[in-house]
Amino acid sequence: MAEPSFLTAVRESYDTVAADYVERVPSPAEMDPLSRAMLAGFAELVRTAGLGPIADLGCGPGRLTAHLAGLGVSAFGVDLSPKMVGLARHAYPDLRFTEGSMTALETGDDELGGVLAWYSTHHTPPQYLPTVFAEFHRTLAPGGHLLWGDYVGDERLRPRQGYGRPVSYESYLLPLDRVVELLDQAGLVVTARLEQEPGGRANRPHACLVARKPASP
Repeated sequence: MAEPSFLTAVRESYDTVAADYVERVPSPAEMDPLSRAMLAGFAELVRTAGLGPIADLGCGPGRLTAHLAGLGVSAFGVDLSPKMVGLARHAYPDLRFTEGSMTALETGDDELGGVLAWYSTHHTPPQYLPTVFAEFHRTLAPGGHLLWGDYVGDERLRPRQGYGRPVSYESYLLPLDRVVELLDQAGLVVTARLEQEPGGRANRPHACLVARKPASP
């Protein structure tokens, strides 16, 4: 079966911008305090539950994967871009990074204590989000947690450049309530949300959601 064209565009674009991304995107220590607090709270939830590792999906150069490991949880990274994965492996040789797509994860059923999708789903066309969120649900252990963070809105963006380089990906911003609805349809129950207005390095509204896969009865 042919790969969806959006995956090819995302892979090729992030291979192109990988080195520039590392230079331009702030480290976890430079994030706004509220985002750091959400990451810390998520790590504590996963660590306390003790159900398995965190998969950082769309991990890029691995900084957040390493940040989570520094918060005391087992974490590994998955990214569509081979060059991003190569940068992550070079920077953090003690952690595991693999190539893969959120539409078809190689992780087995119920293996994860946590899924982190941090600004990594907005290149996914809305019609594919149910597949992605179903993969989150499938791979999470009952009682496991998801932390989703991304820009929100109601528009489709077609940038010509990203991080100073030509790109061919598109971005799809959805209202936060729609994301909540899609997670609910996938069987994930939202337990917390944080909405932030544009400010600092973020020039668009953005939000975080914590969701949970219900424990088996």
